[in-house]
Amino acid sequence: MKDRLEQLKAIEETRLNIDKISEHVEEAKKLYSIILSAPIPEPKTKDDLEQLTTEIKKRANNVRNKLKSMEKHIEEDEVRSSADLRIRKSQHSVLSRKFVEVMTKYNEAQVDFRERSKGRIQRQLEITGKKTTDEELEEMLESGNPAIFTSGIIDSQISKQALSEIEGRHKDIVRLESSIKELHDMFMDIAMLVENQGEMLDNIELNVMHTVDHVEKARDETKKAVKYQSQARKKLISLQPGVATLVFR
Repeated sequence: MKDRLEQLKAIEETRLNIDKISEHVEEAKKLYSIILSAPIPEPKTKDDLEQLTTEIKKRANNVRNKLKSMEKHIEEDEVRSSADLRIRKSQHSVLSRKFVEVMTKYNEAQVDFRERSKGRIQRQLEITGKKTTDEELEEMLESGNPAIFTSGIIDSQISKQALSEIEGRHKDIVRLESSIKELHDMFMDIAMLVENQGEMLDNIELNVMHTVDHVEKARDETKKAVKYQSQARKKLISLQPGVATLVFR
């Protein structure tokens, strides 16, 4: 009973954490828009985003660990087929899929923010006369050196504000990529879990089909047994009483 209460508590805690992550993702999307709309975003906005990113990461790790723990307990109880086990499997499946859905939205928001930040850098460089292709811009971003963006540009051709924006956007992207990499392994871990659940559901469906087959066969056997019994009765009625007694024995 105590174990079941702890399991219910873990399920509820996980559900609340996923809901909270979903709220944080929506807040992060708003902050992304604010940062993108301002040439030089307020430091507080970036700090708020940093705190939000840390909170999402912390809660996501908690959810991942809870889901893996639930999966382990389900596997340990697999030998016991019960209504309770089926309910727990269903709850675990729903939570896992919801988590992947929320984290997918977060990943999409991060990628969108990266692309739009990259676009802002590209536009600022074009204003100074330094045109770059997407491939060249990606190489610059991968270098990790913000100075490479303004190399070859005469000081008079670029304003202090434009330079600050380019450097700021570059830092945003570097910070974002670090977050994406940290969440990638965790995301793949849970995505694999959901994929395995798909196989599990296929197996359940297969078992149900086998059960239906067994039921149909059982019905056929029952019909045959009734038919044979009826035929046997008719035969026994026509036999001599002594022989009938022998047959029944």
